[in-house]
Amino acid sequence: MASSSKELYYVFLKRDPEHERLKENRTKKGEEELDRYLEKRHEEILASNLEAGSYKRTVSLVVVHGFGVEITKHQAKVLRSADGVYTVEKNEEIKLCIQ
Repeated sequence: MASSSKELYYVFLKRDPEHERLKENRTKKGEEELDRYLEKRHEEILASNLEAGSYKRTVSLVVVHGFGVEITKHQAKVLRSADGVYTVEKNEEIKLCIQ
């Protein structure tokens, strides 16, 4: 039985030419377009791999093309094998890398 306890994980995506292109446009309009693209792309990945309402996306990361999401350990395992996902790391593991 999979644990239903949710924790914060960070999902980092593979290189995406569209993300790279949009990131280069430093205008206000460019930033808005990038935000819309990231929100749509991140939600597409979650919606196509996890049950609706079973997760809570918390933040999109522009520089590294990723996002934070509150999910279970089992859901993290599912996302690790999702198309376009580079890696999925638990919040504590990210903190250790930064320190």
